Amino acid sequence: MQQNGHLDAAFAALADPTRRAILAQLVQGEATVNELVAPFDISQPAVSRHLRILEEAGLILRRVDGTRRPCRLSPGALRELDDYLALLRTAMESNDERLDQLLTRTTRPKRKDH
Repeated sequence: MQQNGHLDAAFAALADPTRRAILAQLVQGEATVNELVAPFDISQPAVSRHLRILEEAGLILRRVDGTRRPCRLSPGALRELDDYLALLRTAMESNDERLDQLLTRTTRPKRKDH
């Protein structure tokens, strides 16, 4: 059940556009809260709250560097999400194939026997 909790937390964290934008910034590399605040029209405490949610979801890591608290993407954080989405993708592709087969069978012209 804990595995589902991680998925729930990750999807909940990713549901917010500001948090997705923060993750996109972190693709460029490690950044402090003040560096992450710059492109947003929100306060530093608001960004800190977003970071806490991302950290609790396991999507980012923070470290202590003197008075700085740089953040970075968590290695492998999306693996569980990717595995889940791959499972859904496989099931949907299988459903599509079955539907195609059914449509092919039902739309073929019927042979007229003389």
